[in-house]
Amino acid sequence: MHIHILGICGTFMGGIAQLAVDSGHKVTGCDANVYPPMSDQLRDAGIELIEGFAADQLALSPDIFVIGNAVSRGNPLLEAILDKGLPYVSGPQWLAENVLQGRWVLGVAGTHGKTTTSSMLAWILEDANMAPGFLIGGVPLNFGVSARLGDTPFFVIEADEYDTAFCDKRSKFVHYRPRTAVLNNLEFDHADIFSDLAAIETQFHHLVRTLPQSGLIVSNAAEASLERVLARGCWTPVERFNDPAGYRVSGDDARGELVLHGPEGVIGRSRWNLSGEHNRANACAALLAARHVGVPLAQGLEALSRFENVKRRMEVRGEVRGVTVYDDFAHHPTAIATTVAGLRRKVGKARILAVLEPRSNTMKLGTMKSQLPDSLREVDAAFCYAGNLGWDAREALAPMGERAIVEENLDRLVDQVTLAAQPGDHILVMSNGGFGGIHGKLLNALAD
Repeated sequence: MHIHILGICGTFMGGIAQLAVDSGHKVTGCDANVYPPMSDQLRDAGIELIEGFAADQLALSPDIFVIGNAVSRGNPLLEAILDKGLPYVSGPQWLAENVLQGRWVLGVAGTHGKTTTSSMLAWILEDANMAPGFLIGGVPLNFGVSARLGDTPFFVIEADEYDTAFCDKRSKFVHYRPRTAVLNNLEFDHADIFSDLAAIETQFHHLVRTLPQSGLIVSNAAEASLERVLARGCWTPVERFNDPAGYRVSGDDARGELVLHGPEGVIGRSRWNLSGEHNRANACAALLAARHVGVPLAQGLEALSRFENVKRRMEVRGEVRGVTVYDDFAHHPTAIATTVAGLRRKVGKARILAVLEPRSNTMKLGTMKSQLPDSLREVDAAFCYAGNLGWDAREALAPMGERAIVEENLDRLVDQVTLAAQPGDHILVMSNGGFGGIHGKLLNALAD
């Protein structure tokens, strides 16, 4: 079958393209921004990429068009497909019908931590010789790819609550029908499509309604929002983590230690390369989910000692003249706060310079701008890129006083960070996009 994918260079749709190729299909695709690293990964897989969404792509005559959720009405290729009455399907629906059907799906949902927890879970199963397939919204360093078909029943997927496609405004995860579901956390996000937290809770309950009685829900006991979701109706056993009297993980960032606790006390200890309470919670969720498919907790804990994290999750991009530059995907105020807190525990009293691009749809709308100063409270200085923002970043960060610097020009922002940096500093770059290649620009400027 020939599949043509609209919006192919996103992590999710690019993963679907890779899975389709591995399943034996011919795949072509198009996007408005065909650029590395996804473009290189797709071309290496033999996929022909087309820049833009011109209607003349109908001449490719694929058997079906797979539409990514970044493609909206008014897109010339989409309009041509609709006018001609040609067959099309959303990415999540294609995935559910062609890859997930009949498999033991382990879905990881939540506002934060989906990528890291999915990566941990896939690695625990891999380490236990269960060879899972997976589709993850990032690149786990243990695997080097974001998607793999796998030839066993098990498939790990990052279960996103964002909408499915122009034609289907349900959350993506309702298509996946997991047998094991992790509910990591739940707070307000995606202000461009959800009016309030209650609207997102409704989508999460739609997910809960799809789980079988023989399945398992692994839920964060510390999240009142998730308790409300489950109280609306649940037909599946629930196992909770972050429970003071039950399953939880503690540890020491400085010593690199992970300690798993259960209802009867300490279950085991392991070496640990990650930092932060959020990552310890992610680990606990992954361990409980892996146990549901047969990996004992102690074995999973030992596997996590070899977990190498995910690209763009506190990834060290380089060190120049004693200044370390990190790349992190954090873009929601809660994620920013937990990322900064994790780095603070790691580096102690050393200076942290935060470099932030408010790029997600929610951040561009300014819905959470008032939370930014508090999320950056542990940094010594914050540098915010305000290009293309519809709100006043200087006003929003004014409570930080002289610790906050705002620039609309990326090169000027790089200059400001470089002038401020001193040996021993840690520059933490946070964005959910490429940020104009700022990491390399900073490293080059520091070297000069």
